[in-house]
Amino acid sequence: MTDARTGGAREGAGRGVSTGRVDGERVYSGRRVHVDVDRVRFPDGSIGRLELIRHSGAAAVVALDLPEPSGEAGAAPPREPVVTLVRQYRYAAGGFIWEVPAGNLEPGEPPEACALRELEEEAGLRAGRLERLASVHTTPGFTDEVIHLFAAWDLEAGETSHEASEFMDVHRLPLRRTIEMIDAGEISDGKTICALTLAARWVARRMDRIGGNGV
Repeated sequence: MTDARTGGAREGAGRGVSTGRVDGERVYSGRRVHVDVDRVRFPDGSIGRLELIRHSGAAAVVALDLPEPSGEAGAAPPREPVVTLVRQYRYAAGGFIWEVPAGNLEPGEPPEACALRELEEEAGLRAGRLERLASVHTTPGFTDEVIHLFAAWDLEAGETSHEASEFMDVHRLPLRRTIEMIDAGEISDGKTICALTLAARWVARRMDRIGGNGV
């Protein structure tokens, strides 16, 4: 990231300074991202130029098959929480990597709607229930992208709909195993690490409330 500062006091000038964008120009517009070069006023009053990738935002979802409380009727539930991951080809990562279902927000689309849409398109699942886990800045040093992370459960079969440039396989794995994969370095995708770690904590709290096996 370019940071060329000009002018302004360097120490003790942060009080009362209005920080943020002064002006700038768009140097690239693409299908998914735009690149701006902005002049920015910093907390010490100086002004510099920053390159920033503008992004519409995204949503990612941990699809969970959860153990049911003992004594409930119905089909046999999993003995421990199970999640659905995709093994997807990523050119930037140099091959296939493990990910939770995720995708970009369409114009005006709420993150919740995006999460449910991507879950069905990528994993072929519909969710009856959805809960926000967190919203994270992916790499705030050079992009304004925010990814909204969700847990989804009460799942039923839907229909996948992959884009021509998407190559992925769908896998069901115990949540416990995915945490082991993170520890072993088998899962390297940042949003997936965050989402699975938060989901494990969410499941543990839920299991404590209703009784059952967490992570």
